[in-house]
Amino acid sequence: MLIILIFCISLSGAFYSNAQTINPKKEAKKEGLKRANKNIEKGIDKGFDSIEDGIGNFFKKKKKQKEKNSSEYNNDSRTQIDSEQKEPTNISSEMQWNKFDFVPGDKVIFDDLPSPDEENGEFPSHWDLVKGQVEIAEVDQENVVAFFDGNPAICPYIKNAEKDYLPEIFTIEFDIFRPANGNRFFLELYDKKNQTSGGNEKITIGHNYISINDIKSYYPTKQDAKTARWMHISLAFTKGKLKIYMDDTRLINIPHYSANPSGFTINCYFADSEKSKVWFLKNFRLAEGGIKYYDRLLQEGRIICNGIRFDVNKASLKPESMGSINEIFELMQSHPELKFSVEGHTDSDGDEQFNRALSEKRAKTVTEKLIDMGISSDRLTSKGLGEEHPIDNNTTSSGKANNRRVEFVRLNN
Repeated sequence: MLIILIFCISLSGAFYSNAQTINPKKEAKKEGLKRANKNIEKGIDKGFDSIEDGIGNFFKKKKKQKEKNSSEYNNDSRTQIDSEQKEPTNISSEMQWNKFDFVPGDKVIFDDLPSPDEENGEFPSHWDLVKGQVEIAEVDQENVVAFFDGNPAICPYIKNAEKDYLPEIFTIEFDIFRPANGNRFFLELYDKKNQTSGGNEKITIGHNYISINDIKSYYPTKQDAKTARWMHISLAFTKGKLKIYMDDTRLINIPHYSANPSGFTINCYFADSEKSKVWFLKNFRLAEGGIKYYDRLLQEGRIICNGIRFDVNKASLKPESMGSINEIFELMQSHPELKFSVEGHTDSDGDEQFNRALSEKRAKTVTEKLIDMGISSDRLTSKGLGEEHPIDNNTTSSGKANNRRVEFVRLNN
């Protein structure tokens, strides 16, 4: 019995040693044999029971497929480390975001960070595979979706995906890591696995430009194509109007988009681990659009902002938060009679007292930012309410995303 136990422990240790960790300061480089099966599609039902319950069966559960040969790799066939990787640039390093006007939709309907619970080397559970090789990997101690080889493309794993699942008004946001000397990637506004194009054109995104149809606009960056970096991509569609942003700058503004967006697909066509060109994706969010801030204030007496984002367990603002903050600033500038209580909210993950303290710090950070921008301090107060007042469930990623919010509650003069 003791011998059997020692043998089992040895096998467990051997499997654990093969867990994949990718340091973004170095490029991935494949050594040795090709993987036994490059079209893995596994584990995509993980966590979908809770997602399905939370948004009215928006997602469907898929039976988990165990493919041992495509999930347990030997060390010589896993992606290895290249010591010559250039350090990726933080998305906010060259940007002020003071003119950023992208405001996310009101209600999150698809959200993927991805979760820390996702297993390294597995296919990301909230997505479906169109083609190529895609896995969960670890970058800077957080999980990301990694695009390796085979013209990799993914789309959301959604019930009835053959039907149009994009609202009439919606926004899409995500962070994507472009490797050094990487080429370009594509975003398509239809589900390539389950739908026809319906006239939707391919959106091409390079290191310093975005193009669609015959429209091509350049982003003013000092970085050349040889530099690896994270970039933030935002897209807003409003009844035929299409706007696309790279980091803090709007590059595409089409007043009459001729096709009907019905789904979406991300395609890192030129990913190639043998050439040290692995792409990473994180913080993907699809939200349904809504009422303008002032109209919402008149109707409800408060403005709910899920577009104000913070680093995990911290009160430091992410740069993409400036779209919503700039909108609030302009509203207060245009209506000097307005006074707000800035109120922070969290989801229910973690300790309740910690969440309350964190929400207080976050509300104070937003208040101080508006004051720094020129709003008089006597027009703003702040407080944190932690997890006490959820507006959605705390059992799904999209529900939690809706609960992590900042509210601007109108104060009577």
